[in-house]
Amino acid sequence: MTVVSAQKMRRIVTEIAETDPKFIPTIEGSPLCTVGRSVGELSHFESLVESVISQQLAIKAADTIHARLLSLSGGKITPAKISRVSVADMRAAGVSGAKAKTIHGLATAALDKVISFADLHLIEDDQEIFDQLTALWGIGPWTVDMFMMFQLGRLDIWPTGDLGVRRGWEKIHRLKEEIEPKKLYGKGEKFKPYRSVVAWYCWRAVDSK
Repeated sequence: MTVVSAQKMRRIVTEIAETDPKFIPTIEGSPLCTVGRSVGELSHFESLVESVISQQLAIKAADTIHARLLSLSGGKITPAKISRVSVADMRAAGVSGAKAKTIHGLATAALDKVISFADLHLIEDDQEIFDQLTALWGIGPWTVDMFMMFQLGRLDIWPTGDLGVRRGWEKIHRLKEEIEPKKLYGKGEKFKPYRSVVAWYCWRAVDSK
């Protein structure tokens, strides 16, 4: 995985501001985008498990459940260890039944070598990664988008299905009506190949007072 330097990220952010000046206040009031700027501490497999846990949960709740699952796995979330954790134990830790099934599915895909999770960063085509992962039960677009942005550091992911991205776009552009994912997808075209960075600043707009 190539790490993006601060210098390159500043150039990207400048280009975004030139493409759409309405982003300037949010950019100036926020830290420099962190997408792709460091290598994740988690394995690709554990990062995906964490993304599954995080679906539709507040950050604090997701962190608590992840810590419990980590404990059940003996301090390290791996396919082999996850496969030995029962659905009942996962549910007792706060993982829903559907998410437990998804997490077990990830472990099975790894153990059966259906997907080589450790090598996903070597695949240059984002769509190929998307297709491989969404073929697994319970793995949807949002989970894969978060994985590719924050684990693989891909710079051109445009997660229009994320409510925070849409609310941020609306705030930045002072829209009076909610924007639909399909319409927002089209508006992202002009920002290629840096749509992940645009999404990141949409989140910052939501976070700002």
